[in-house]
Amino acid sequence: MIVLLAGGCGDSEDGNERARERVGEVLDRRAVAVRNNDLHGYLAVVDPGSGQQRDHQREVFQNLRRLPLAHWSYHVTDLELREDGLAYTQVRLRYQLRGFDPEPVTATEELVFTHRDGDWYLVTERPGSPRQLWEQGRMSVHQGSHGLVLSADDGDAANVVTARMLRRVGAAADVAVPVVAERWPRGWARSVVVEVPGTLYGVGQRLGTSAESYEGIAALTLGKGKGKGGRPADRIVVNPEAYGELSDTGQQVVMTHETTHVATRKHTSDATPMWLSEGLGDWFGYLGSGRSPRTAAPKLTSAVRDGRVPERLPSDRQFAYDAGAETLGMAYEGSWLACRMIAEEWGEERLMEFYRKVGGKSDDQRAAVEAALGDVLGLDRAEFTARWRDYLRSELG
Repeated sequence: MIVLLAGGCGDSEDGNERARERVGEVLDRRAVAVRNNDLHGYLAVVDPGSGQQRDHQREVFQNLRRLPLAHWSYHVTDLELREDGLAYTQVRLRYQLRGFDPEPVTATEELVFTHRDGDWYLVTERPGSPRQLWEQGRMSVHQGSHGLVLSADDGDAANVVTARMLRRVGAAADVAVPVVAERWPRGWARSVVVEVPGTLYGVGQRLGTSAESYEGIAALTLGKGKGKGGRPADRIVVNPEAYGELSDTGQQVVMTHETTHVATRKHTSDATPMWLSEGLGDWFGYLGSGRSPRTAAPKLTSAVRDGRVPERLPSDRQFAYDAGAETLGMAYEGSWLACRMIAEEWGEERLMEFYRKVGGKSDDQRAAVEAALGDVLGLDRAEFTARWRDYLRSELG
């Protein structure tokens, strides 16, 4: 019995490996078709028995033709053969947008294949897996001076994206990039790619998660910092419903904030606390806005005037999307004012140096912050926190 079980296990592993190789070959053909602008070759790997999927992939192909692609390839990272004969695969897509990605970036796709007539064919995307914007309906592409704005229209009546909104998004990106590049000139492309799904639901699809979690979030940036594996694409994803409710100034603050995350990505690591990452984003965002601390930090202003000055800098937990509006608002406001204090009292260059120092340390967040505080600002954590609390009283009281 032991011998039989071992043999069965070996057969299963061999079958998986053979399927993985063959599916990899199919995806190689698909990649060649994308690079050669070959619709026939692209559709040749799609299950001929699925008219709906073929129609969907035809639209995807037309979307890809609109992108300034410099590279496109696939690598199968995992494959599971199911009893129903379907192969569930995890695939690493590598692609590069000319003029915006200095090198190929990665995205994970979860695809389902079926074996038919001696070959493997794409059946569908795995339910619940992230959907790239080009998989969410007809895509439009708008290129500005410093930004590439991609939008998707899946035909849903709830779609809130308009041509005017896209022009405003592009204009905000074209303003944001030079503002950030002036003070953070190195280590990034000095351009951004902004994705605008048609609805909040589309945002959830793009992230592969529940859309409700991002209901009040105007925008966010995808990507991973230093030491966090691979090089996923830095993409700003706009929630059109929340973003559209903001004033022109509010939209600009948000876009500049998110652009800061793109610019500082290589110097952001597990050691970088959220208060520093989000605070620097808001510091850039509010530059030149004319917003006073009391106007831009209403929740914290109210707390300080009530005698509730925070005892410590915001923790990472306070930035969770489900932390509640009050907690989240005070976390962002306190973080912005911490960075504003550094820029005012030590200078903007010291603020940038402090950020780089923290991100360049070990993954021990507390130790990294302590070391950078001493090296750059000449303070320990307790002294810095005390200075920050005094600053809150002075600016908001």
